[in-house]
Amino acid sequence: MMTNKNEAIGCTVNNCTHHAQGENYCTLNKIQIGTHESNPTKIECTDCESFVNKAQ
Repeated sequence: MMTNKNEAIGCTVNNCTHHAQGENYCTLNKIQIGTHESNPTKIECTDCESFVNKAQ
């Protein structure tokens, strides 16, 4: 796991492996955003496809 925060990527998902613990940032250099909808029209339709649950 990387420990350096990327100040260009804010994140509040504490249970993600890539979360900069103690600060609301991601530690990845790049994230992948996707959708689970055929025609996304709301924020709820988008997903961070870089998410990895810490429990795994």
